[in-house]
Amino acid sequence: MTTNNRETIIIQQERDLIICRNRVKDFAVRIGMGIVNQTKLITAVSELARNMLIYGGGGSVLLEVVSRGREPGISVVFQDKGPGIADITKAMQDGFTTGKSMGMGLPGAKRLASEFFIDSVVGKGTIVKIIKWKNG
Repeated sequence: MTTNNRETIIIQQERDLIICRNRVKDFAVRIGMGIVNQTKLITAVSELARNMLIYGGGGSVLLEVVSRGREPGISVVFQDKGPGIADITKAMQDGFTTGKSMGMGLPGAKRLASEFFIDSVVGKGTIVKIIKWKNG
């Protein structure tokens, strides 16, 4: 589903990650976000979407232009119906991984985003929301 300032992308396979990254870039360019913040946002989205595909079995990504006063930003919400995260505190630690990765996904994405929220219920899935403001 697409409107000018909002779009939902379904992540079910590897190629969907590329589509997602490209759409995030389009949204960032539309609000005039600089290249450094675009790169941070796209990197965070890439990490979180890949985690959702690998650990959550896929899901949906909601992109939306938001504002804080006069400053625009991009909100990205990742939602899956996977196994959930049993210990969010542990999962947010650098180096923690349940797979064969370097364990930088969640904490790395948090550092790259302006705002970061996570909620997970074991057996029901995970929701992660990030916001990247145009100037921060």
